[in-house]
Amino acid sequence: MIRLGPHSLPGRFLLAPMAGVSEQPFRVIALRLGAAACPTELVSAQGLMRANARTARYLRHAAVERPFWVQIFGGEPEVMARAAVMAKDFGAEVIDVNMGCPVKKVTKSGAGSALLCDVPRAAEVVRAIAEATRLPVTAKIRSGWDQANRNYLEVAQALEAAGCAALAVHPRTRAQGYSGAADWKVISEVKRAAGRMQVIGNGDVRTPADARRMLEETGCDGVMVGRGALGNPWLFRELEGGPAPTPKERCETVLEHFHAHAELTGAEAPSVRAFRKHLAWYARGLHGAAAFRAEAVRLETAAEVEAAVRRFFAEAESDASAPSVDDLDLGAALG
Repeated sequence: MIRLGPHSLPGRFLLAPMAGVSEQPFRVIALRLGAAACPTELVSAQGLMRANARTARYLRHAAVERPFWVQIFGGEPEVMARAAVMAKDFGAEVIDVNMGCPVKKVTKSGAGSALLCDVPRAAEVVRAIAEATRLPVTAKIRSGWDQANRNYLEVAQALEAAGCAALAVHPRTRAQGYSGAADWKVISEVKRAAGRMQVIGNGDVRTPADARRMLEETGCDGVMVGRGALGNPWLFRELEGGPAPTPKERCETVLEHFHAHAELTGAEAPSVRAFRKHLAWYARGLHGAAAFRAEAVRLETAAEVEAAVRRFFAEAESDASAPSVDDLDLGAALG
């Protein structure tokens, strides 16, 4: 069982925080289908300080999200602590610090995986947030900046000493991005070195079998699923022994997700454009997916989305020869 301060999670399989993916609608669906927890997508500490409307939208959450787990990013301990207090005011019950995002616009400000290059500052961020909020603080890291600087054990030990309650470990370096294979031995080493801090594995979990194998091979306390859950929130149900979705259920879920996404976004054209990537991911592994994706990128209205979804997903069957999860476009699912 994973414990985060006073909170006990109901399972060991979590949705990874992904930009443009881990919004409230998808989190709610994943939780309903068995995810033990779903941290928010990465939220800018500076955005929280400015209290802009977009950032506030990221913090909308449903009653089912307990504990409400908010991931923030930034590089300055004092700013991160003040932002975390604001997130607490929005209802956050756990604060996660992004120390893994490899995107240049994040790292150039000293945030994301750039924190791995300054271990004392990374630890101070965790300590400052914990002292300011009195909430459980977690972090998500990579194995290091590059192959020559894989300092994951040093980082893990410093964060635990600073009060980190749980550490999610993505065992690729910042230089690797999402290429190459995730080195699960890194997760094993962090788990062996950890004291009371919970260790959550992440990386190359494409199927329920992968998730179970990660638990067995690394000894980690939980598994965080990223790419494997894109367009496939039913993976969490299958991890608990449940069935794959029927075409009817898939269709209904895609429409539920779209309608909730449109309500969250507030304007038709932006919501349709932003949801196209989800349509492509939901179509993965189904007969006729390529033709549907070609159609999806041209959809402009909510009525067109609804008609296309009902026409395709209500009868779409699985295609064993379809491309794997590695072929997904990760342009909008970083972190």
